[in-house]
This record gives sequence, C-alpha cells and structure tokens, in this order.
Amino acid sequence: MTAQHQTHLTAEYDSADRARAIERSIRPEIDDIEGDRTTARLSRDGQRVELTVEAADLVALRAGINTWLTLRGVAEDALAGRK
Repeated sequence: MTAQHQTHLTAEYDSADRARAIERSIRPEIDDIEGDRTTARLSRDGQRVELTVEAADLVALRAGINTWLTLRGVAEDALAGRK
C-alpha cells in the first residue's frame, strides 16, 4: 500500500501507568486490523500514547481514524471502570 494520507492521534494521560495500560490494551489490534488500504503505528512515551494512521485514500483514512478512536475509547472506559 502506498499511503497518500496520514494523521497522528495523541492522548496524554495523568500517569505513565495509565498510558501503558491503554497502549497494552490496543497494541494487539495493530497487526489484526491492518488492511490493504490502511496501516497504523502505535507508540508510547511516558504519559503520551500516539497512533499514526496511514491510508491510500481519504475514505480509508476516515474509517481508520474512527476505528482507532473507538478502540482507544473502549480501553479508556474499561480503565475508568476499574477502581
């Protein structure tokens, strides 16, 4: 796939432990979700989690962004429920 478009999604959390938990929660999906039109990269630096979504076209980019924001949101909600 030749990526024509990309976006960077960054979230900063109140602790490195929370950021690590979010990263570990969504990392297994990186290899499972990639397709012919999109790819994603995940990294963490301290309290910051970064996702880069690349796509061959804008429709695929929008779909990829929606997918990764949803997965990140589910991970955040799951952590919020764990007290």
